[in-house]
Amino acid sequence: MRAKSGQREFIRLQRHFLGEHFLGTPYQQQGRHQFWRTAARGWPDRPDLKKLYRRKFKIALKGGELVATAGSCFAQHIRRELIARDCAFLDVEPPMPFIDEATQHKFGFNLFSARYGNIYTTAQLRQLAERAFAVRQFTDTVWEDGGRFYDVFRPTIEPDGFRSLAELEDNRESHLWSVRNLLSRTQVFIFTLGLTEAWRARADGLVYPLCPGTTAGKFDPERHEFVNYTCADVVRDFEAFMEIVQRKNPDIRFVLTVSPVPLVATATDDHVVAATSHSKAILRTAAGELYNRHANVDYFPSYEIFTTPLAAARFYADDKRNPTPEGVSLAMEMFFAEHGEVTDGTSPLAPMSDQDKAAADFMAEAAKTEAICDEILLGNEQRGT
Repeated sequence: MRAKSGQREFIRLQRHFLGEHFLGTPYQQQGRHQFWRTAARGWPDRPDLKKLYRRKFKIALKGGELVATAGSCFAQHIRRELIARDCAFLDVEPPMPFIDEATQHKFGFNLFSARYGNIYTTAQLRQLAERAFAVRQFTDTVWEDGGRFYDVFRPTIEPDGFRSLAELEDNRESHLWSVRNLLSRTQVFIFTLGLTEAWRARADGLVYPLCPGTTAGKFDPERHEFVNYTCADVVRDFEAFMEIVQRKNPDIRFVLTVSPVPLVATATDDHVVAATSHSKAILRTAAGELYNRHANVDYFPSYEIFTTPLAAARFYADDKRNPTPEGVSLAMEMFFAEHGEVTDGTSPLAPMSDQDKAAADFMAEAAKTEAICDEILLGNEQRGT
């Protein structure tokens, strides 16, 4: 102890006499939150996350700035929190008010800012913008099954399919008009990156939200191929999406998150745990690349909150996959606090209100019944135990 005390005193005197000329190492200029030993204190009961997220730009969440969401299932939590906090959330395809909530979700309403369903990859997102702004066209975009018609880009938004091809095409045209409206108007676009694994058409590269045959259509290895996107692919596709959108909306800003939800299943030869680690590492790296390249791209570390070993999987439900309301609350408190929302001082780990619990319980139950996350349907493909 005496030796350590003497060493500290020597360093103090050295700094005192050398003053600003003392350089030391770059690490000596770092804060407590940048060292694991001090940053880890307080976990998991009272994590100090004040500096985990530092916004790149301020979002006037209560000042009327239009915010839109898209992405994987985790983006649904962000949407719910934005609305609960009276933010200017943009929903361009709202349901009829007389439809009950369960039916709304079943048919793809009130999940994101438009009725596009889950968008798991940046390739899907790019494809959406290309279609909305007539940059690119695709072939074989309809699946017919038993006299019902399914939109290959949104196969689950009409669980029983459309009654006719004309009905499907009218709905698609209306949807793409709404997407153009959304991307032309929104001031902040929040996108949750979910997967790197996908299936696409060999003929023209059309990217499917699910493997054909999972919920509609029929899988054909001659026509469909598996792809596992690289970091360069993810970055390229998101930048292509940005370029298309910014032609119409040059001042738009983007906030990226990475979904903390593990894969339901993998089409690779890897264990699902290894496949999840591979996918999330790529998505997190791509998000960092985009953050560093573009002044109008921010990154929100919800993924880190859930997956850090300091949390000890506390913020996952018993299935070790679905986020708990506690974890979502903690993440969103951090996001809103950084953008200037004044809270009542309540700990982000305080119990949720009955209303919030009911909403969270509904979403969890909906996921179990395969109404929220399209990816859940892959679990039905498992044969045996």
